[in-house]
Amino acid sequence: MIAAKDNSSIKQDPVRPAVVSARGVKVHFGAVKALDGADLTVHAGECIGLVGHNGAGKSTIVNVINGGLSPHEGSIAYEGDDKVHGINAARAHGIRCVFQELSLAPNLTVVENMRVVHRGLAGWSWRRQAAAVIRAKLDEIFAGHKIDVMRTVGELSIAERQMVEIAITFCAVGEKPKLVILDEPTSSLDAGLAAQLMAYVRTFVQAGGAVMLISHILGEILSTASRILVMKDGRVVADRAAQDFSVHSLVQAMGSVVKEQDRKRGGGESVAAASILALPARGGKGLAFEARKGEVIGLAGLAGHGQTDMLLDLHRSLSNNWLPGKHNNITFVAGDRSLNGTFPLWSILKNLSIASLGDLSEKYLVNRRQENSLGADWKARIEIRTPTMENGILSLSGGNQQKVLFARALATTTPIVLMDDPMRGVDIGTKQEVYRILSDEAAAGRTFIWYSTEMDEIRLCDRAYVFRDGAIVAELVGEQITEENVLAASFAGEGA
Repeated sequence: MIAAKDNSSIKQDPVRPAVVSARGVKVHFGAVKALDGADLTVHAGECIGLVGHNGAGKSTIVNVINGGLSPHEGSIAYEGDDKVHGINAARAHGIRCVFQELSLAPNLTVVENMRVVHRGLAGWSWRRQAAAVIRAKLDEIFAGHKIDVMRTVGELSIAERQMVEIAITFCAVGEKPKLVILDEPTSSLDAGLAAQLMAYVRTFVQAGGAVMLISHILGEILSTASRILVMKDGRVVADRAAQDFSVHSLVQAMGSVVKEQDRKRGGGESVAAASILALPARGGKGLAFEARKGEVIGLAGLAGHGQTDMLLDLHRSLSNNWLPGKHNNITFVAGDRSLNGTFPLWSILKNLSIASLGDLSEKYLVNRRQENSLGADWKARIEIRTPTMENGILSLSGGNQQKVLFARALATTTPIVLMDDPMRGVDIGTKQEVYRILSDEAAAGRTFIWYSTEMDEIRLCDRAYVFRDGAIVAELVGEQITEENVLAASFAGEGA
């Protein structure tokens, strides 16, 4: 049973001032109601956890708070002032945001991106000032990060880009940030980096700052937030202290049923199956890689230690760059959807069907009826939230865009699916449905090779290869796949 909404949060706290308040906010895009009377208040010295399924309105309320969107109805007030609006007004009142779709300029260095965001960096020595500030903040949040701030952002891994954007946002050049909105901030970070960030968030809040934390990793929300707001269908439907929630009650408030997050592993059948893909030890170090029919194989270890490179090598080994065939043997689910996943000018349907055009074509012409049927089928199966598949892909929330990429791969007939942290920004209900589809497909003989930064997902695999410094250092099978064993292999040899 969902608890009734507690409206106490929209009252002013006499002790802690309100950094931002939203009252009856409504935003619509055509017939779609993105926000339908949302109320919320964020006070200084608290971390608000904002949760809800993809399409619940979280990203829209963030864009209203940071000034990127003006509400069609309702009001937004910064520190009690509801007469000012827009991005400049929000920034002047200390509102900062780390977006789920990272906003750094990839052709600029980290230092130059600092200058874009913090205009207070000026004069002949601004580069030196910017470098000192961003290095100090990276060291403070992510100790031992090893990021060269003079490199262009495009040269960094997605995890490093996420770390840089977080650090830039928390930097104080002139005025300190009063409210930092973190939209899926750990989606590309491994468990160690995520823990470092959550620890810093707690420190920032204890010092009087405010944080709005949006995450589908409910453990982060429950362990870090002081208050949790649940959004559904454009409204805040629950608003209570974090200690009043459990994972079960939180998912229930979101309007989903908690399902068992486990699957029957392949066991003896997959072990007996013939090898269908293999690569020798990378650089002559560590273990060789092997995949068998019907297996789900996890690539584990600390982020940035060669897992994505392995996926790319595997894809190249079975792909033909010069003459793509009608029936390919391998397909890829990209983790960085904005960089190498979506076609931003195309419709949702075209983004989904592009990998299946060979199967949808007759005499070199696409059968539109079959294409529309494919889109309708996957829209229903994976719950892509859109009135029509003809809408542009960018009309979707980030999590729904990721659903389209996953559906694109599963809609093909390829026997091997590579997945590069594919659940970034996807809500828990959809994750459970994807896990079920994945399990069914594996039981039917499809092979999945899955890099994930979430340990709960690695535990769903039949086997896991642990990476360190670009090489496979351990192979874990079945019940051996635990967080303790992965961490032990990841740090083996440290200090020796």
